[in-house]
Formats: sequence, structure tokens, C-alpha cells
Amino acid sequence: MQIMKYSQNVQKLICTLIVSTLIVSCNSDGPEIEQPEKIYYDLAQKRMLNQNYIGAIESLEAIESKYPFGRYAEQAQVELIYANFMNSQTIASHAAAEKFIRLYPRHPNIDYAYFMKGLSSYTRDKDLIIRFTNTDISNRDITGAKESFAELTEFLTRFPDSQYAPYAKQRNIYLRNMIARNELAAADYYQSIDAHVAAIRRAKYVIENIPNSSENFRALKVLEKSYKALGYEDLRDDILKIIALNYPNNASNTSEESDWSWGFLGNSKPEPNTK
Repeated sequence: MQIMKYSQNVQKLICTLIVSTLIVSCNSDGPEIEQPEKIYYDLAQKRMLNQNYIGAIESLEAIESKYPFGRYAEQAQVELIYANFMNSQTIASHAAAEKFIRLYPRHPNIDYAYFMKGLSSYTRDKDLIIRFTNTDISNRDITGAKESFAELTEFLTRFPDSQYAPYAKQRNIYLRNMIARNELAAADYYQSIDAHVAAIRRAKYVIENIPNSSENFRALKVLEKSYKALGYEDLRDDILKIIALNYPNNASNTSEESDWSWGFLGNSKPEPNTK
């Protein structure tokens, strides 16, 4: 009886294995058929045109993984910078830019990579709520803004004639003024607690290191007030003379303002280069 029972169990197991094999065979589509890389690339372009940046990233990453030495490999990597940025994945965009610069330093689109590297370092002002409420974000942490300013300055030094240079210049004016406002926000706080030496240090930093910012007049006024509070009348008189000479109307109206807008991004996709 035990032998018969064992035999029946073995038969059931064999039948189960056969059925499972048949099911797998029926459900399988066979070996995966790799699509030519141009199909992936064209699909990525279509998806970006439809603002489906998640799908575009998938297609571009497929080219990167399946055809790392193919015709579209380099172009796919530079377009990953753009697609990630437009998908609000600025960290991924920055990383993609750094990778592209490291791998393809002589690529025709290398200026684009440097530009987007700087642009993606700070995008807090891109937030819709901040933009529509005109919120002043200069009193928040602006470490990213300083990094972005430095990276865009490097871009302008390397590629002064790039088609992206005008955008970088306008962006840096915006960032420069924000950094200056941040320094003076700290100066205002120090003055409120009578820490005038610290306030003077902040104001002098703006004047000496952030020239032509929109906050120069305000920085001079901080110096004038703190020098007066400390009893440094000679220094205060010097500041008043500078104000009278440079700001005869007693207003900050000679600084450069930025008309920066994120609206250009829709037309900032890198030029195709798949030769």
C-alpha cells in the first residue's frame, strides 16, 4: 500500500511539473527582442514632445544600458540632463551633467552640460507658489544659489560665446542679487541686537565681493548706521560722501536688475548630434 501511495505521489508531482512547464511556455513571449536604438531614441523624442518626461527618461536610459557604444549613446546621455531637469529631478540632472562632462569633454554639446550643471544647482525659485506669490527667499538657506553662481561663472568663462551664455548671465545677476540680500538680512539682524561689528562685516562683504548688485546702496546704509552707533564719525562721513556721489537721489537706482524667467526652458533642449 505504501509503495502504491508513493507511486501516486510521484505521478502527481510529475504531472504538476509538466503543467507548470506548459503554463510558462504558453505565457512566455519567447526571448526578449531588443529594439534598435533609433526606435528608443525616436520614442524618447516623441515622449518629450508630449511632456512625458518620465517615459522619455526610460527610453534614454534604455539606450544608455543596451547600446552604450551605439550611435545615439552620447546624445541620449546629454538629453537625460534635460529630461531629468524638466521632470523636476534636479539632483539627477546635475549628476547627469557631471557624468557627461567627465565622459565627453570634447562633445559639441559640452557647453550645454556645463550650463545645465550650474542651472540645476539651485531651482527653489522655480516653485510655482514662490513665483506667483512673489515670495522673497533670500533669507532662507542659499547654499545652492552660491554653488549655482560659481558653476555658471565657470560656464561663462569657458564658453563666453555659447548660445546659452545670455541665459547664464541673466541667471547670475538674479543669483548675485539674492546672495547680497541674504548677507544684508543677516546684517539687519546683527544691527537689531547691537552687534554692529558683525553687521559691518556683512555689509563690507557685499560691497567688496558682490559688486554692482542691487543691494549696494542698502549695504552702504548699513555701514553708515553701524559706524554712527559705534561712534566712528570719520568713517561714517566717508560713507555719506560715497552715497552722495553715487546715489544723488538717495536711492538705489543704478544697479543691474535681472529679468530672469524660467520660460526659456521649453526651448532649451540640446541640439541633436548623432553622427
